[in-house]
Amino acid sequence: MLQPFDKIIYAYRAARTWSKRDEVFVKRAGYVLMAALAVHDKKAGDEPFLEFLAMVREGSDDDRNFVKKSVNWALRQIGKRNLRLNVAAVAIAKLIDHQDSSTAHWIAKDALRELTSEVTLES
Repeated sequence: MLQPFDKIIYAYRAARTWSKRDEVFVKRAGYVLMAALAVHDKKAGDEPFLEFLAMVREGSDDDRNFVKKSVNWALRQIGKRNLRLNVAAVAIAKLIDHQDSSTAHWIAKDALRELTSEVTLES
């Protein structure tokens, strides 16, 4: 039986490696894997996700649609994991918003809208 990729032992390493690659769908897969791990790996501590936030910031100026949306998704899912990560994700989103990139502005504004909403903060 096949396992979902976010359950594989080397998923964290794959997310880090793939997010640094240039091929659009490989890079996208790295950020999607970060989002999936944030949602599904309930036993993980905050440290790998704090590391992922730095990678999200690095990828936030990639204007390719599939990458842009996956970076945004990773940022939002990490920020919804718990209050500590929410604070860190909001801080990263604000840094991303100061970049000279329309893609970065879109990612930041969309993420901040969700991460600072009452619904997110109450859960």
